[in-house]
This record gives sequence, structure tokens and C-alpha cells, in this order.
Amino acid sequence: MADPAPNMEIGISTFLETTPDPVTGQVISQAERLRDAIEEIVLADQAGLDVYGVGEHHRPDYAGSAPAVVLAAAAGMTKRIRLTSAVTVLSSDDPVRVYQAFSTLDGISNGRAEIMAGRGSFIESFPLFGYSLDDYDELFEEKLELLLAIRASEKVTWRGGHRPAIDNLGVYPRSVQNPLPVWIASGGSPESAVRAGMLGLPIVFAIIGGMPERFAPLVNLYKRAAAQAGHDPDKLPIATHSHGFVADTTEQAADMFFPSTQAQMNAIGRERGWGSYTRATYDDARSLHGALYVGDPEYVAEKIVLLRKNLGVTRFFLHVNVGTMPHRDVMRAIELLGTRVAPIVRKELARIEAKE
Repeated sequence: MADPAPNMEIGISTFLETTPDPVTGQVISQAERLRDAIEEIVLADQAGLDVYGVGEHHRPDYAGSAPAVVLAAAAGMTKRIRLTSAVTVLSSDDPVRVYQAFSTLDGISNGRAEIMAGRGSFIESFPLFGYSLDDYDELFEEKLELLLAIRASEKVTWRGGHRPAIDNLGVYPRSVQNPLPVWIASGGSPESAVRAGMLGLPIVFAIIGGMPERFAPLVNLYKRAAAQAGHDPDKLPIATHSHGFVADTTEQAADMFFPSTQAQMNAIGRERGWGSYTRATYDDARSLHGALYVGDPEYVAEKIVLLRKNLGVTRFFLHVNVGTMPHRDVMRAIELLGTRVAPIVRKELARIEAKE
């Protein structure tokens, strides 16, 4: 039997939050959160999910400063699931070491590694690694150029303004996949969409507010840029990353996910000057056309199918969790996403595609 929806992947993304539990006030250690992540990846693989992504952050409220290490720890314990950063903050990293870390992961996992390259949603890594925010855009463009050169050729000759030159030197180990997948991550910048399209790279849009369909013009911009550069836009994967949670009932999911989400959104909001995150804000975002995917399996599946119709996405990341939640609850959400949500989505998409 053919795959009922060969172009739709569903997975998990996380930043490995270590914030205070909003109910108990307890703070999980970063070591424990890392060990929990391995269990989550193994379960995601067993539940039939397609991909698991770990974000890179350099803050006390996240444990994921080295995504490739976390993913490699799970690689030998999993069989099928793809393992990606979500994202790698390429602007403040060394593309040689990024490639080496993920080509090593690719070897350990026998061809399941991916890199999601972005600027990141926080700026702590820039001073930590000695970079100036004045070079924010230039750093990303230059380092992406080098990363793509490394994955294209064993021997590299390259010169730029923010890293020592490389003169016909080899970078090892080489990845099992040829080429090693590199995605561009975007929070909604037209420039990022155009860049990804022109380079023929798959793109991931972070949709964490508003209505997901508002990203349709960016998808069209991405596809036009790809076509103009000579790439087939129909062959380029498009992914989205959104916050959400799955439980046995929608009411249960909504009540379980709200406290940690509110606490984390308000903590970040205080840094960025956002308004207060209220239950009304949250409930509006849970609506059918909102950006939160919170509910029972049938409701979350319905929203993912709608996203596919509106944006043509080929991969969906559910970001679990936002803020700290009990590990058992996160594990149950992952199980439901893989065993209940994904089959509903694939069956419905197969039905729609059969009618077209």
C-alpha cells in the first residue's frame, strides 16, 4: 500500500525549557531536562513521528545549548526519526564545527541528521562568542555561504570578513546524506523567504502568533524566488513550527498547557515589552484559525489539515512544551501526536488528494 500522505511529516520541536514549574515553583535541573529529552525522542520514534528538533539557546531557562550532542545521545536508541536542530544559531557559530557536529550525528544515526539554520530568537550567543550585533545580517549571510560550501565539497577554499580564510582544506567526517539537509528558519522575514528560495533550500516558518494563513504571501514569495533561480518550487519542503499540546480532551489540553505557557510568555514579554499574556489571549489563539495547536487529537489534526490547505506545508513541528510541564504530561502529548493525530492527518490528506 502506498503512503497515504507522502509529503506530510509531523514532529516535535523543543527548547528544553528549565523554567520554574508554574504550579509547584520547582525548577528542574538542566541535567534532568536533558535526560528527559532523550526519553522524549525515543518515544517520538516509537510513536511513529517523523522528526524531532532541539533548539539552541544560551540562557539559564533552557538546557539546549548543544543540540547535536542531545540528538546524538538519542540516535543510537532510535531507528527512523529524523534529528534536527531547531535552530542552530549560525550567525554566532563556526560553520566548520556546525558541519562536523551534524555530519557526525548523520553518521551515528545512519543518515537522519538535519540542520535548521537561523539567527535565533535571543541574542545571548553573540556576546558569548565575541560577535557584534552590528554585524547581525552580514554574519548570517557569510556563515551560511561557508556552511553550504562545506557540505558541497570535501575540500574548501573560502574567504570572508568574520572568520579566518580556508585554503583548500578538507572538512571531516563527511555526511552520510549527500547533501546534508540544511533548512532556513524564519520568523516571518520576506528577506529570509527570498534567500531560501534563491538558494533552493527548504524553509521553516515559526508561527507563534496571529493567524497562520497570514504567512501565505511569504510562501508565495519563497516559491517565486525559487522558480526565478531555476529551482522547482514543488520539490522544496516547507515546514512550520508552532506551540501546542495534545491531551485526551480539548478542555484538559487547554487547562494543562495554559499555566506554563502564560508564565513563559510573560517572562519573555517583560524582556521585550509585550503586553500581559492572558487566558483570553490564549483561548483566542486556540481557535481554529489561531496559531496555538492545543486540543484533543481530532481538533489538533483538524488544525494541521487546515494549515496544509492554506500554506501547502510538508512538515509540521509541534513545540512542546512552552515553559516547564510535568515530564509525564509531555510524554503523553508526544504519544498522542504520533499515534492519534498523525494518522488522522494522513488519512484526511489522502482523502483530499484522492478527490483532486
